[in-house]
Amino acid sequence: MANICQSCGMPLTKDPEGGGREADGSKSTRFCSICYDDGAFRHPDATVQEFQHHCVEALMRSGMPRIMAWIFTRGIPRLERWKNA
Repeated sequence: MANICQSCGMPLTKDPEGGGREADGSKSTRFCSICYDDGAFRHPDATVQEFQHHCVEALMRSGMPRIMAWIFTRGIPRLERWKNA
């Protein structure tokens, strides 16, 4: 699981920036640049359900069919960021 974003599940190899940034400027090895920047989440107040919906909508805007977007996002609640949410 270390190879995927622990917030959204995207493979970090698909991240255009290779990962988010920590507050000290170093690259995060756990979160992608779409979810995480400057040591903080970009959607800090979202519930897991709201975040899943946001991810499905974003994938559909990029051309993915809804059913595929749902399949790609159904594991989000099991990721590190959401385990205790």
